[in-house]
Amino acid sequence: MKTIVSGIQPSGCLTLGNYLGAIKNFVSMQNNASEDDNIFIFIADLHALTVPQDPAALRKNIRSLAAIYLACGLDPNKSTLFVQSEVTEHSEIAYLLQTISYIGELERMTQYKDKKQKQVEGVSSSLLTYPVLMAGDILLYNADYVPVGEDQRQHLELTRNLAERFNSRFSETFKVPECLIAKVGAKIMSLQEPTKKMSKSDPLEKASIFLLDPENVIRKKIASSVTDSDGVIKFDPINKPGISNLLTIYSCSTGKSIDELVEQYKNSGYGDFKKDVADAVINLLMPIQEKYNYYLNSKELDEILDNGRDKATYFARKTLSKMKRKMGIIRKK
Repeated sequence: MKTIVSGIQPSGCLTLGNYLGAIKNFVSMQNNASEDDNIFIFIADLHALTVPQDPAALRKNIRSLAAIYLACGLDPNKSTLFVQSEVTEHSEIAYLLQTISYIGELERMTQYKDKKQKQVEGVSSSLLTYPVLMAGDILLYNADYVPVGEDQRQHLELTRNLAERFNSRFSETFKVPECLIAKVGAKIMSLQEPTKKMSKSDPLEKASIFLLDPENVIRKKIASSVTDSDGVIKFDPINKPGISNLLTIYSCSTGKSIDELVEQYKNSGYGDFKKDVADAVINLLMPIQEKYNYYLNSKELDEILDNGRDKATYFARKTLSKMKRKMGIIRKK
């Protein structure tokens, strides 16, 4: 039996990169899991609060993300889908883990340093400590594996360090989780700046394909994607980042290998190639959009999230109780 844990922040509409790099992998793992495996997928609304949020928009985004998860193939009979803040043990374990975390190791987090530079107003303490909350998210369910993108590898290393530190100080309590990173599609790049990761917060409108983009918008974005002038379709992320990114998107959208696609288009121009990439993306996303609209407007969505909350709470309480007992903060044995 193994346990897998992961989540995504409900801040803005998800991109094709979020789907190909994360959600698609969740669904694949779910479908290949045994009946004894536990898969916890949560909507990381507490993480979203590290930067200012509009409450009404956040509330809407939480429901929207849940509907997207289900539309993309998450099966509530195989995976536990829930909202992070509704399982209060996440906040509690985060504080307990902060007591064994060091300021220096948190200040070294690359994402903290990057986001700190971009903050216009004061930097909240939660921006510094959210990797500890992430560690709590994982350790609360004694995860064996955590599917993450390359940009989260450093945070998972912190999680591993905290698990080992707690085990050393208070006796064996947590499993030391391992990361799962997709070999292809773990990092989908911007259509306008293909040396940068595709982001749902990118100010360039044409840089990202969103899961809920209509067909005509998807075609326009791919048609206007930045490539190069040599006219050769080959995979070379250093010298041809734009074409390489489109090949990755095409490959992940269809299941065809990159080598197969390079051979298929060796005598084609960029125009025909981009049109086919757009077709592949549209064929992938249209069924997801139909299912999304169904779940968003159904009572089933809240029932699934309620059941997920209750199941996650059952597991979380057992872990937290053991942790508090070992730390000496439970009055009665």
